[in-house]
Amino acid sequence: MIGICTYQESDNIENLIRRLFQALPEAVVLVVDDNSPDGTADVVRRLQAEFDRLELVVRTDARGLGSAIVRAMREAVDRGLPLFLNLDADLSHDPSELPQLLDRAIADPSLDVVIGSRYVDGGKIVGWPLRRRLMSKFVNRFATGVLGLPVKDCSGSMRCYRTAALQRIGLDSLQCTGYAVLEELLVKFNRSGGKMAELPITFVEREHGHSKLSLAEAVRSIGFMMRLAVQSRR
Repeated sequence: MIGICTYQESDNIENLIRRLFQALPEAVVLVVDDNSPDGTADVVRRLQAEFDRLELVVRTDARGLGSAIVRAMREAVDRGLPLFLNLDADLSHDPSELPQLLDRAIADPSLDVVIGSRYVDGGKIVGWPLRRRLMSKFVNRFATGVLGLPVKDCSGSMRCYRTAALQRIGLDSLQCTGYAVLEELLVKFNRSGGKMAELPITFVEREHGHSKLSLAEAVRSIGFMMRLAVQSRR
């Protein structure tokens, strides 16, 4: 299953869905939309007539990337699917790079998660302003240093998760409803003795719409990671 979490992505979602089914035609693609006022869900409904493996959940009583990712993960776990893939909805991630993550996870069953990494050799970022680069570098340095995570890209969402690992850590144990859930997942894998791998990807700044990662959300994420660091030392 491929999970996509959306809020106001009507300009991107059709292109993304078409490219996902080109890359992995046998996958189930689940869109979790936070009741976008721009008609994102309507675009998905129209495409469901064309793609019978395209599914949609519209949340009217919840908000936030973290809780949306967990909602999609829960679907994969409940259905007994072995692997769950995730990526951004704004075409910053190239769907054609998903198969390499899937292949690595299949080849090594000991891995809890395979991360599409911007910061390993061969990975890169295209089109980001200096502010975004510095913010991302700071968050990742903090996560690797303070949280002790053994990976270079802790905040990217392009990943392939083993659902058995998600069951092991317990989705109900995840506390963050925002962006820092990406770091929280890695912390829980690491603390439970899980293994992680990174493969290089190219991340491209979105062409349409606006990033949902505001300065306020970045501050909240750092605050949450500080609490995680304190908890890990108890």
